[in-house]
Amino acid sequence: MNIADTCFELGFWPSHFKISLTIIIPKPNEESYDSSKSFRPIVLFNILGKLIEKVIGECLQFYLISNNFIHLCQLGGPKQRSTIDAGVALTHFICSGWVKNNMTSTLAFNIAQFFPSLNHHLLPLILKKAGCNLKAYHFFSNYLVGRKMWYCWNNFLLSFSMSMLVWNKAQPSLLFYLLYISLQSFIFLKSA
Repeated sequence: MNIADTCFELGFWPSHFKISLTIIIPKPNEESYDSSKSFRPIVLFNILGKLIEKVIGECLQFYLISNNFIHLCQLGGPKQRSTIDAGVALTHFICSGWVKNNMTSTLAFNIAQFFPSLNHHLLPLILKKAGCNLKAYHFFSNYLVGRKMWYCWNNFLLSFSMSMLVWNKAQPSLLFYLLYISLQSFIFLKSA
């Protein structure tokens, strides 16, 4: 916990936690290896960095939910808002509509490659708008940039730098996605 606290206090995410290694492994028993579908990429991250991300993500999620910054309609991702919760909420909305003789409809979507397409410079500003202190703003501004990726396939090794975070299902990445969606939900409902 001291490492997480220190990183957060300094507004700094160490560069060795920003490195990922993707190993390309051929799928067994494929007829042909002419297609990318015949291979499985495995992404490896620093395990200590992943643990610290989880601690920071849990704290951030608690703060955001307890301060009602994650929209109530946002299901899937935050604690206590699972797929089952989504089903219960949907059933409630449909039944409530029937009681009032209303037509009920639902819009659900899953956007491929959503997170990598986000404006990552906007995400720390959303945290600032959510009322997080300046330390959170500085930490996540540093956390999101300066990534380095390595690709390994047989004896071939390729490295390149990225100026943004790649979606890795890490706790903070998930929260950024939720923040982005929640912000859009609040804007949509305010304009409706």
